[in-house]
This record gives sequence, structure tokens and C-alpha cells, in this order.
Amino acid sequence: MSTQADTLKTYSWIAGFKDALPLMGGYVSVAVSFGVISLQSGFSVWETIAISALIYAGASQFLFVAMVAAGAPVWLVITLTLLINARHVVYGPNLAPYINKKPWWLMFMHGLTDQVFALAHTRLPQLYNDARLGWFIGASLIAWVSWVGGTALGAIMGGELIEKWPLLGEVLPFALPSLFLVLLAPRFDSVYWSVALGSAVVIAMVFKLVGYTNVAIPLAAVCGTLLYYVVRNACKVEKG
Repeated sequence: MSTQADTLKTYSWIAGFKDALPLMGGYVSVAVSFGVISLQSGFSVWETIAISALIYAGASQFLFVAMVAAGAPVWLVITLTLLINARHVVYGPNLAPYINKKPWWLMFMHGLTDQVFALAHTRLPQLYNDARLGWFIGASLIAWVSWVGGTALGAIMGGELIEKWPLLGEVLPFALPSLFLVLLAPRFDSVYWSVALGSAVVIAMVFKLVGYTNVAIPLAAVCGTLLYYVVRNACKVEKG
């Protein structure tokens, strides 16, 4: 029995790695962009790598370095960073049925990202209980290493790459919006989501144009969410 259990755990690590490998392409390209932008914002190479290794929060990192570079107050930087990461409050309860009380789960939840959550929500129910932790560690580690490695590449070599291919300097800032657009595009399959996402984009642009750059995205997200429920409830009442 012990041999079978060890084999199952080993396989689960490998399965996690394999399932998360497709994430590397998107993670590395966006992380390189972050490394370049962080250096341009005044952070050192090691500070940039540390931000990715410790904060590890994608969009929040871009917001973090931009706001610090702009001289925003510390309380606003922290508040908006936490607000963007508040989506993890929703992720946790969705994964809770597939997680046991082993302390390793809590430690490796640092590796929970949007894409890892999507994978885990699909794969964990298909695995035996003893294999779930190994799978999650394998998947989250490959994603984390890709992100930190891409950041290091952008921070160390980004300047040389842009100097050699100037077009990269224009393209890289769009890597993160492009990644999220790919994730959001399939959601434009209903009136509710189309109204919510479309209105969020318009509202964010309006706030940006009138000068409220730091709060444009969070306020647009809140407005888009409210509109989603308003339109959905209005359609239900009309049908009823």
C-alpha cells in the first residue's frame, strides 16, 4: 500500500506540471513585460524579481509599480492592490471541497492564480484525495517559476532586447491586457456579460480621461458588476 501511495503522489506532481505547462507561454511573456516596466519605473533588478516572487499577483504588480513610481500614498497603493486581489475570496470557497486540513495546502496557496484556479477547479474533482495536494504543488510551482523567471529575463535583458528590437518596447505593455482579453473573450456569449464587460471598459476609459487614473479600473469593475446584476434581474422580471 505504501508503494502505491508513493507512486500516486509522484504521478500527481508530474500531472500537475504537465497540466500547467501551457501556462508558461502566457506567463513568461507577461512577466518579461513586467520586468521591463518595473525597471523603467525606477525599481532595481533584485527589487523587481522580489516583487514577482513575493507579491506574485499579475495585474496588481503592474498597478503597484506604476503607483509607487507616480508617488501615490502608501495607503492607496496597499488598498488598491488588496482590492484587485479580493477575487481570491471567491476562489477559496470554490476549492474548499477538494482540500483537506494538511498544513501544506496553506503554504502553497501562495501559488493560486487565476489560471491555476481555473485548472484546479477542473482537475481536483477528477483526482483522488491523496493526489490533489501533489497535483496542486506541481501546477502552482511551474506557474510561479515561469512568472519569476520571465520577470528576471525582462529585468536583466529587457533593456538590451528593446534596444535591439525597439518595437518590443511598444508591444510589451500590451501583454497583460492581451492575456486578460483572451480570458474574457469567451464570456461575451450572453447579454449579461456583454453589457457588464463592455460598460466596464467604457467606464474605465472615462475615469482615465477625466484624470482619475489610479481608481479607474477598480471603480469600473464595481460598476460593471452592478450592471451585470441589474440587467440580469431586469431580464428575469420581464420574462416573469
